[in-house]
Amino acid sequence: MSLANFDGFFVIMFLVKTFSSSTQKIGKIGENIASRYLEMNGFVILERNYTKKWGEIDIVARKTGVIHFIEVKSVSHETTGEYRPEEQVHNLKQARLMRIIKTYISAHRIGEWQFDLVCVYLNHATRKAKVKFLENLIL
Repeated sequence: MSLANFDGFFVIMFLVKTFSSSTQKIGKIGENIASRYLEMNGFVILERNYTKKWGEIDIVARKTGVIHFIEVKSVSHETTGEYRPEEQVHNLKQARLMRIIKTYISAHRIGEWQFDLVCVYLNHATRKAKVKFLENLIL
């Protein structure tokens, strides 16, 4: 949000986050697919893109009384051979995730929880996606 002065009037402008890079677009598509996959498998999505200055968690969901903090990593078919999406959850990313998870737990008084990773493999040519769900990982 920003504040601008036009001829003595103050106008508040809200900046809407737009995804301009192809990586951001792939990530957003992957998050949507992951959310649908989780819902089809009995999860209730509580939050998406829970964000603070120090980090973000893609999905917060609940299933059978357990809160799941879920990171989504997506890769397009064209780059599949280059790396595996789960390799992008490196030590620095894990530290940021742990900090944002602790923030959420503290604010919502969460009991039992776990960290999960959803890897989404997108094939733009066939308009299909493959989902790999890795549960209860250690940060």
